[in-house]
Amino acid sequence: MPYADLHVHTKRSDGSLALEAVPDAARRGGVDVVAVTDHDRVQPFDGPVVERDGVTLVHGIELRVETGGQRIDLLGYGLEPSADLEAILERIQENRIERGRAIVDCVESRLGIDLDVTVDGGFGRPHIARAIDAHPETEYDYQGAFDRVIGSGCPCYVPRDVPSFERGQAALSESCRLVSLAHPLRYRDPEGALAHAAELDAVELHYPYGREVDRAPVERAIERNDLLPTGGSDAHDERLGVDGLSRRAYERLELTAE
Repeated sequence: MPYADLHVHTKRSDGSLALEAVPDAARRGGVDVVAVTDHDRVQPFDGPVVERDGVTLVHGIELRVETGGQRIDLLGYGLEPSADLEAILERIQENRIERGRAIVDCVESRLGIDLDVTVDGGFGRPHIARAIDAHPETEYDYQGAFDRVIGSGCPCYVPRDVPSFERGQAALSESCRLVSLAHPLRYRDPEGALAHAAELDAVELHYPYGREVDRAPVERAIERNDLLPTGGSDAHDERLGVDGLSRRAYERLELTAE
């Protein structure tokens, strides 16, 4: 059982867990440390690392960036947002609302239903997939909605505007104590994603891919570039601690150092 789950989403982006419920969920999952890494959102924390009800909460963020060949996700930990990062996030949230409305309009028109959803700054495709799954007149469950309707290449998919890798990495490095490449083996070109790790501090080594994976390329990138391993469950529900770091591995990150 991991000591720290460093990849958790809440209702502030596309998770189903309320921020105030994270400590209870952490205790149920047997973890002592949780990094709240909502997509493109900062948290109402009074510091980069805070204590809540006996649980350590790391102020984190997940930011998607464009490398030129593919889009990848960066995880920032120990967040104290700079003006540049705040400007990036403001534009992303504006685009998220624009994109969300466009996808909702397409789904409702194509399927002939009313999704009855509120498109706000934390809105994402999982909200739409859950609404499709809950609608009695559709033939699609949650995964089917992604596979057939709103996933990449599907009829109602609309791409997001995201910052370049260079700008995103610079803004996160200025704002965070540590920046990590998220789930490197999920990308179309894992080696291409890992090539960018040399400009970061860490790589997410421990991650529940849901399939057999060869982590050797990730381990080689960590050794070659003298990086730190991070890990987490990428929770979008209330189940924390599915994956993560041991206490020793977490303490190596020195996120609580002054």
